[in-house]
Amino acid sequence: MKSYEMTTIRILIADDHAMLREGFRNMLRRHTEIEFAGEAENGRELLRLTAELKPDIVFIDVHMPVMDGIEAARLIHKNYPDTRMIALTSFDEENLIVDMLEAGATGYLLKNAEREEILQAIYAVYENNTYYCRQTSTKLAKMIASSKFNPYKKDRTTFSEREKEVIRFICQEFSNKEIAAALNLSIRTIEGYREKIQEKMNVHSTAGLVVYAIQKGFFKPGQ
Repeated sequence: MKSYEMTTIRILIADDHAMLREGFRNMLRRHTEIEFAGEAENGRELLRLTAELKPDIVFIDVHMPVMDGIEAARLIHKNYPDTRMIALTSFDEENLIVDMLEAGATGYLLKNAEREEILQAIYAVYENNTYYCRQTSTKLAKMIASSKFNPYKKDRTTFSEREKEVIRFICQEFSNKEIAAALNLSIRTIEGYREKIQEKMNVHSTAGLVVYAIQKGFFKPGQ
C-alpha cells in the first residue's frame, strides 16, 4: 500500500448512529495521516460542517434524518466539488448505492467493512479514483455500469486483444482456472493478466473491472 506519511487526509463522518462514528474513529486512530475533522448525525449538519471544515473526504450514510445521504451528496457535489464522498451502505441497498454514485459519491463501503478495506477506499478516493466495495455482486456492478455514473469518459487506456479476451471472461464470472483452460494458458499467466488489467484500469476489485469493461464497451451484459 502506498505511503501517505507526508499527507494529512481530513475526514468527516456522517451517520445517525454514534456507535458507528466512534467505531470508525477508533479503528483508524493510529493512522497519523488521517485526521478526523468532524462528525454529523444528519444531512443538514453534514452540509454545515462540510462548508465550515472543508474535509478531503466525507463518509455519508445513505439513510439519515432531516436530510438523507443522497440529497446531501448532491448538494456537496454541486457546492464543494473538491470534497470526495464515500457512501456507507447495507447489504440490501443496491438501488440506493447507484443513486449515491449518480449524486456524486465515487466510492461505497458496507458499514461492517474491515479496517484495511476502509483504508483502501480512503486512499483510492483521495487520489480521485473510484472504490467499489469488495462484496459487490455482479448484478450490482452491471447496475452501476448501466447508470449515469461514468468516471471513465476521458480514460484513454489501451488494452491488447488478449487482455480484452480475459476481461470478457472475467465479466462472465469465469474463474482463473476456467479462463486458463479456455485460452490454453497457465493459471499463473491468467493471474498476471488479471493483476495487470486491474492496474491499468486503476480498480481494486472484480466489480470495478466489470463496471469499467461495460462502460468502455469491452463487454455487453447478456453476450
